[in-house]
Amino acid sequence: MPENEIAFLPDGKRVKIHDSLTVLEAVKLAGVDLVSVCGGKGTCHKCKIKIDPATFSPPLTENEEKSLTPMEKDEGIRLACQIKVSKNHLIVQIPEYSRTGKQRLQIEGIKTALEPDLMVKKYYLELPEPSLEDPRSDVDRIIQELNKQYKTKGLTIFSDLLKNIAPLLRQSNWQITVTVWNDTQIIAIEPGNTAKRIFGLALDIGTTKLAIYLLDMIRGEVLAVDSAMNPQIPYGEDIISRINYVSSPDKAQNSPELQQILVKQINELIDSLCEKSAVSVEEIYEMTAVGNTAMHHIFLNLNPKYLALAPYVPVIRGGINLKPKQMGIKINPTGNLYCLPVIAGYNGSDNVAVLLATEMYKRSELCLALDIGTNTEVALGNKEQLLVCSCASGPAFEGASIKFGMRAASGAIEHIQIDPSTLKCSYITIDSLPPRGICGSAIVDVIAELLKAGIIDVSGRMDKSIKSLYFREGSDGYEFILAPANETANGMDIVITQKDIRQILLAKAAMHTGTKLLMDELGITEKDIDTVFIAGAFGNYIDVANARFIGMYPEIDLSKVTLVGNAAGTGARMTLLSKKVRILAETISQQTKYVELAIKKNFQSIYLNSTFIPYADLTQYPETSIFLKKVGRFPLKLPHIF
Repeated sequence: MPENEIAFLPDGKRVKIHDSLTVLEAVKLAGVDLVSVCGGKGTCHKCKIKIDPATFSPPLTENEEKSLTPMEKDEGIRLACQIKVSKNHLIVQIPEYSRTGKQRLQIEGIKTALEPDLMVKKYYLELPEPSLEDPRSDVDRIIQELNKQYKTKGLTIFSDLLKNIAPLLRQSNWQITVTVWNDTQIIAIEPGNTAKRIFGLALDIGTTKLAIYLLDMIRGEVLAVDSAMNPQIPYGEDIISRINYVSSPDKAQNSPELQQILVKQINELIDSLCEKSAVSVEEIYEMTAVGNTAMHHIFLNLNPKYLALAPYVPVIRGGINLKPKQMGIKINPTGNLYCLPVIAGYNGSDNVAVLLATEMYKRSELCLALDIGTNTEVALGNKEQLLVCSCASGPAFEGASIKFGMRAASGAIEHIQIDPSTLKCSYITIDSLPPRGICGSAIVDVIAELLKAGIIDVSGRMDKSIKSLYFREGSDGYEFILAPANETANGMDIVITQKDIRQILLAKAAMHTGTKLLMDELGITEKDIDTVFIAGAFGNYIDVANARFIGMYPEIDLSKVTLVGNAAGTGARMTLLSKKVRILAETISQQTKYVELAIKKNFQSIYLNSTFIPYADLTQYPETSIFLKKVGRFPLKLPHIF
């Protein structure tokens, strides 16, 4: 089969592919930065590239005909997922607006007091040299001296250490440091006294981003933090797309493809952390990892297929200890990698970590926690009982399925306000650059602002009678201009469309539905909730008042709301530093009740009601109702959907 070379500009990267592959598949092979939200299904229309029509101009696909503007077609803009390459040498330009850009990732989290109780311990020994009177084996000598000096018991030694132990002892003049894991196994032997150098890693594997922390485990301090986009994104923005990719008929069972690209990115982050901190990878003896159940399974190369099929059963629930070399993780190969337990098929170890970080499991007051992301996880309860659910909020708040949606990267509009008298929109962008699109925090703002300005009603319908330069009819229904073309990075009007609004309302409805059904399960109302924790990268930047106004969560007093950042990362660090917390994680996993929303008889009605702003029964929302009365849009005549 012939090979075709593709050169990507301005990156300068080149790759050879068979003519049966698409440009998007070439992008993956070359490691080029290109937005691909739907994983190549042709539904997101964001993988826009530019090819000189004079050099290569295959017929537009039906998908491209519908999604590209006449101007884009004239300029040679195409969708990378739609073009199969059949040209020897092809030059492809990646426009700036098709790149993810410098991503702003929330990696800090709530600080929870913790006394270190390490799984890893180090002991310095000055061993007596062997003699004819004392011919003990090298291993016996080490273990017996550890028992004598440090009162250890029942130690074994990891077999991989045996081949080098004899020369190491003699070259170090019998002065060594022994590393022991879980008071049971010797996992490292080093020359000299290194007892004060014990380092570990905590990893949060998100659907969209990775966050990793390097800790001095003796002092319990974070030395360095790094982050990156999840490299699996080109294979699908959401977990279902990735499960389908791994489970597709043309893939070998338990194909390691997505696992391998993930491990490669993790190892690059580890190298970066070590370079920043003057720590060698051999000094990192322990690592903990959290993620939703799909990310957990793909990371461990477990078949995730049945997570997407009722009754959504995971392969394993409990925590797993592995040797790093089994995973290809670049830390001390005889160290330990601990993956925290999951709760259910759609409620993973990241939610266990959130419960640890917020300490909901031991609080007397009633708490609500929302870990907002592509898959929002909701927890409700206290030390008496904990309920959790998973809401398929989808990637709308990550920018997917929104015409000008994008992730929180440079140039993204992150906050907006609409002047109700002129309908002119003012905005703030990340890094104060010309706007390229709109990210999650502004997506929350825009719904609230459109309602306050009277551009939409509580059902999200735009008022067609409005006469304004900023309001018009477009290809996706009526649309409102957030940033005019002369202000934007791509020279196009950045708009929010009627179709976009519908997608956003469906996403927020999923979150509200999850919260409402858990409240119903406990027989409580929002007045009974004492504390609300909002976690996650997206959740840390939203305007909590606007989020409440549009109904992402019930109308709880804002004084009760706390933004806790990357609480999942905090929980991962806690389990790295404490054996007791690790045991607690297992207990939380077992004792937390997972509520499957879809089987609730009132799920459909609550979900439909939740698509309204903020909720169909606005009598439950006094503060929002007061505002709507003031502007003359309450009481409401709502369709009968109960």
